[in-house]
Amino acid sequence: MSIINTVSATRADPASLDLMFPQDLISSEVSAQLPSDLQIRPLASTDYKRGHLDVLSGLSIVNDLGEVAWVNQFHAMRATPCAYFSIVIVDKASDKIVGVGTVFIERKFLRGLGSVGHVEDIAVDKNYQGKKLGLRIIQALTHISESNGCYKTILNCNDANIPFYEKCGYVKKENEMAKYAPARVNDTPKL
Repeated sequence: MSIINTVSATRADPASLDLMFPQDLISSEVSAQLPSDLQIRPLASTDYKRGHLDVLSGLSIVNDLGEVAWVNQFHAMRATPCAYFSIVIVDKASDKIVGVGTVFIERKFLRGLGSVGHVEDIAVDKNYQGKKLGLRIIQALTHISESNGCYKTILNCNDANIPFYEKCGYVKKENEMAKYAPARVNDTPKL
């Protein structure tokens, strides 16, 4: 096998990657609904190089602290078992990430010590929008949440995105409140 073929085989095979969680937690039904040139899988420790932050930057401000900090954050998230489930959609030909999303599981004292899934950071590369990738990401994350026993899965969105999330089966409920901490100069995240 040539070097080029070896690289191509590695790109398409999640089994060869250092993943955040097992691939089999992603719904095979959702995977089957993607175009054949795309693949959905858990975030991998090498996805900084595949443009993870580039896709997220379409959603909000991204402060790129470099690959080492990104990998450290990946490992910190993975070290909390059954809590963080970040997924990506990858273009197989270019090996670039084109869609991202996360669900994290909050354990509660309510509802018989139940759990709630929080969907966060849904973004699709502008060149890949209109292909139902956002829908597939939401379906995959909702499946992960429900498979982990969550009694509900929630998310926050702006008013313009409400119709999209309603198409995904979500309903408008209550209101979000936020209080942002004051900005600090040269402040780095605590791990």
